[in-house]
Amino acid sequence: MIYRPIYLHNVAECKKNVQDLQHRPVTRRFAQLLQQHPKVEAKKLSLYTSNSSGLVDCEIIDVENIEDEVCDAHVPMFVKHTEAMLDEIDRMEEDENLEDEDPIMDIDSSSSKDPLNVVEYIDDIYAHYRKSENSSSVSPSYMAHQPDINEKMRAILIDWLIEVHYKFELMDETLFLTVNLIDRFLERQTVIRKKLQLVGVTAMLLACKYEEVSVPIAYSRKDVLDMEKSMVNSLQFNFSVPTVYVFMRRFLKAAQSDKNLEFLSFFFIELCLVEYEMLRFPPSMLAAAAIYTAQGTLSRFKKWSQTSEWYTNYSEDELLECSRMMVTFHQKAETAKLTGVHRKYSTRKFGYAAKAQPAEFLLDH
Repeated sequence: MIYRPIYLHNVAECKKNVQDLQHRPVTRRFAQLLQQHPKVEAKKLSLYTSNSSGLVDCEIIDVENIEDEVCDAHVPMFVKHTEAMLDEIDRMEEDENLEDEDPIMDIDSSSSKDPLNVVEYIDDIYAHYRKSENSSSVSPSYMAHQPDINEKMRAILIDWLIEVHYKFELMDETLFLTVNLIDRFLERQTVIRKKLQLVGVTAMLLACKYEEVSVPIAYSRKDVLDMEKSMVNSLQFNFSVPTVYVFMRRFLKAAQSDKNLEFLSFFFIELCLVEYEMLRFPPSMLAAAAIYTAQGTLSRFKKWSQTSEWYTNYSEDELLECSRMMVTFHQKAETAKLTGVHRKYSTRKFGYAAKAQPAEFLLDH
């Protein structure tokens, strides 16, 4: 064994750290750590006393370990332990503060006694929706295989169907299923332009049969039945698909939405229905981005809570590209050639949502 001195400036550092430890507020986690490491509290500075030569009492170390400890020769071990512990406590308390500022809420707790909300199965249901949404989506380039129709004709058809849907006061689910059926059918079957409107009407008819009580009919019985047979066979009678609507309902609940946020979010979604280029985004992302954009539009700053991120499985960065496109559509909605969605959401029934000022700050990179 050998004796090695420790200099006074290290004693001052030691004293400072012990004082910090002694005067630290006793939080729940801090008290727990002190119980786990009682020796830190028990250490006293009396172990180190100065003498006239400027040195302090010696620290006894093993010669075998001196080479390994050469870099730490002037720092007592319990000081290092105290510093590490203080740093860990600071980190834990910072994490606790962050959690307290924006905790993840249980959005189903208030509905636990309502059997219609099937709270016991809701997570499994939406996990299934997320898994199956890709199989029920279409290729964003399917229109390249249509020789007689194009993206603009599709936009005109969807814009018209939105007005028909509004006029007949059909359910929201019906509109989104209608558009899904149209795109899936056009991806599989070549259609001439004079039959495109019939495709749209038949898709709405099928969606009404699936979602509604009554069914509006505008074509002859034979024409509709022939097209209906063609569509259901092409789609293999698969109508149970997760449209953007089911995600909107869940994600709006996570956002603790009011009517203003709901109307504005659906305004953005219906603007996207008309735009062929938005087919490249899955329904769940469209729903999350619409709510994110609507929140920014109403609050005038970027807003995406931990609860929304948890239930949507999308971070703010993942939504920005889609959100910026929605802001662009909003800017052009009033003066565009197709204004069906803008007119619909400029009414009192939908809270004049279309008249909100576009969230142009979201376009800044």
